[in-house]
Amino acid sequence: MDVSVVLPCFNEEQTIPRLIPALDESESALRALGKSVEFLVVDDGSRDQSFALLRAAASSRPWLRVIRLRRNFGQTAAMSAGFNAARGAVVVPMDADLQNDPADIPRLLAKLDEGYDVVSGWRRDRQDKVASRKIPSWIANWVIGRVSGLALHDYGCTLKAYRREFLDAIYLYGEMHRFIPIYAQWAGARVTELVVTHHARKEGQSKYGLWRTFKVLLDLVTVKFLGDYSTKPLYVFGGFGLVSCAVGTLGAGYTLYEKIVHDIFVHKNPLFGIAVFLFTLGVQLVLMGLLAELQIRTYHEAQQKPTYLVRETLNLESSGSPLAPRSV
Repeated sequence: MDVSVVLPCFNEEQTIPRLIPALDESESALRALGKSVEFLVVDDGSRDQSFALLRAAASSRPWLRVIRLRRNFGQTAAMSAGFNAARGAVVVPMDADLQNDPADIPRLLAKLDEGYDVVSGWRRDRQDKVASRKIPSWIANWVIGRVSGLALHDYGCTLKAYRREFLDAIYLYGEMHRFIPIYAQWAGARVTELVVTHHARKEGQSKYGLWRTFKVLLDLVTVKFLGDYSTKPLYVFGGFGLVSCAVGTLGAGYTLYEKIVHDIFVHKNPLFGIAVFLFTLGVQLVLMGLLAELQIRTYHEAQQKPTYLVRETLNLESSGSPLAPRSV
């Protein structure tokens, strides 16, 4: 299988009658390019007639595969289910509400053929409300780019193309699907972006609200921690701990100065209590960092999970060397 297109779907009974003909056209276009393709629609616990419509469509389309989840787990979980079932060398996620255009898929594949591993869609002419969708998205994209070091205009665009090997080692939680390009870049992927078509929603209601932006920013904290400190947690815990101990020591020193110079007793000076608290907190943070180091080592050693990724080797596999790195 050359291409797997994954479409998370939730309560889209009004859109599916237009979606299926669009997928028919896309399948024919990709087949004309010599690409074998499958479309995996993941019904994320829809409570309307979405699954019944998908069942009817799949009965006459062998390239249309449908996964029905037991309940609504969210877009990231639905996308993960599709990724796990996908058989293609290239995986292309897109929304099922037809705001993404299936006609853009060949353009994404052509960009991959230029030597890239990830092509991220950019909805430059986005057809959404300015206050509730565009402005929060602009802010979130800027923050994500600054924190992660990968500057993309549109992390929230579902339409992307990935080479399969960069998805196999990624486990998705929360709203993490939008951060896949960051994970892929950490694994050595060459990432670029491509302007794609964006249509206004014609039927149904958007499943995204303003609160989603705050959840994304909280997930970004997790991504940053995992990216920079997942194998050295003592650096972040110990860093805060040493700063806290230093501030506590300075506070205690100033308390001593006030006792000697101004004859202010300790029990009358609230700064001493703050100093003791900060120093104790600092020691606790350092000890937490040491415990985290033990957990990280247990995690990697118990699963034999490497702390690095190997792109290729030369004359190494046949050497029998016990130090030969394992490709992932």
